Amino acid sequence: MSPTAPGPRSRAEWRTAARVLVGGVDSPVRSFRGVGGTPVFFAGGRGAYLVDVDGRPYLDLVSSWGANLLGNAPPSVVSAVRQSASRGLTFGAPSPLEHELAERIRRAAPELERLRFVSSGTEAVMSAVRVARGFTGRDKVVKFEGGYHGHSDGLLARAGSGVATHSLPDSAGVPSSIVKETLVARYNDVEGLSELFERQGGSIAAVVVEPVAGNMGVVSPLEGFLPAVSAVAHRHGSLVIADEVITGFRLRRGTVHGALGLSADLVTLGKVVGGGMPVGVYGGRRKVMEMVAPMGPVYQAGTLSGHPVAMAAGAAMLDRLTPSVYRRLESTGAALEEELLGLAEEAHVHRFRIQRMGSMLGLFFTPGPVVDYPTALATDRTRYARFFHAALDRGVYLPPSALETTFVSAAMRPADLARARGAFRAGFARAGRGRG
Repeated sequence: MSPTAPGPRSRAEWRTAARVLVGGVDSPVRSFRGVGGTPVFFAGGRGAYLVDVDGRPYLDLVSSWGANLLGNAPPSVVSAVRQSASRGLTFGAPSPLEHELAERIRRAAPELERLRFVSSGTEAVMSAVRVARGFTGRDKVVKFEGGYHGHSDGLLARAGSGVATHSLPDSAGVPSSIVKETLVARYNDVEGLSELFERQGGSIAAVVVEPVAGNMGVVSPLEGFLPAVSAVAHRHGSLVIADEVITGFRLRRGTVHGALGLSADLVTLGKVVGGGMPVGVYGGRRKVMEMVAPMGPVYQAGTLSGHPVAMAAGAAMLDRLTPSVYRRLESTGAALEEELLGLAEEAHVHRFRIQRMGSMLGLFFTPGPVVDYPTALATDRTRYARFFHAALDRGVYLPPSALETTFVSAAMRPADLARARGAFRAGFARAGRGRG
């Protein structure tokens, strides 16, 4: 069948956008370069669905890249945003909303003894790295292949997500003098990390790690990996930064790294704690965080940091994050996994696997387990693209990249998955053409 998505209005919007926005988008993955075709433009969303500018609904399995834990436009969050906006959009000065939300985050994640709000996950990780360097007096940072920690210069070395989608090992415009301060290890490889620290441990300020990698699909830590990361780093006097921009408050109320065995000195958050607004958080041990101005010599600032509307949205989101929400997310994620695996088997698509952690799912067209970046790159992106477009034509919006994470929201119900069954079945039928 010929593609039915995007519709004529989306195509018209795309032509207009391409004349004024770089590449027609404000973030590369949205351009559909990773799957081909023309991006869908959305006019709104409610609950588990998005609606495009042609009026067509889609089951939303992107969830604003994990931020929309409760689904699109949850009424309580929208109401909080409206009330806050009516009192003033921004002050450029302190408001009680900042420390009130900070205290609620700290109650759920007490390891953030002191914290600061910024406006994005990129800012949060960039700031945490600066603090680690200021605290240790060292320059080098260790990251893992396929880990995407935002687009700050030093952390784009062998990053996943959009960088991998476009086959860019780094980025133009990043000075070699900055990149040389970033050391890259392989995720889930304790021996390689240990050897790296043995060679250069005295110059390493910190190791930054996603407790569950979410930018090369979903890659969970092997048993013993995260405890070893902490032990190796701390033995050499380096700090550990847990990047929970994706996982924080999505997999549980609070952070997940401690439960997985990682002992972190600094933690970054984003996505969910913003309630759909642009928010990032970095925090950690009081002694480390008091290096930040005005308490210490590490400078970081932001005119719109602690934005009152974003603080109100975050507080309203946290109000809703009860144990029952997480039980629902777990059951929905498990149901989607079961549905997709069953349909793949029905279609005799054998080179397909799902790696799931709660409401995060990685869809891989590959036969073996994905444990690191090289095995993630082995996924068949052409087959994923065929699966993506067949599902899109039938009203299911999946991540437009084979190396991104699929997210379910608490707004999704069994009936929504049942309605999507035909789209998934068509996806496997199209993906199954050819080998495997």
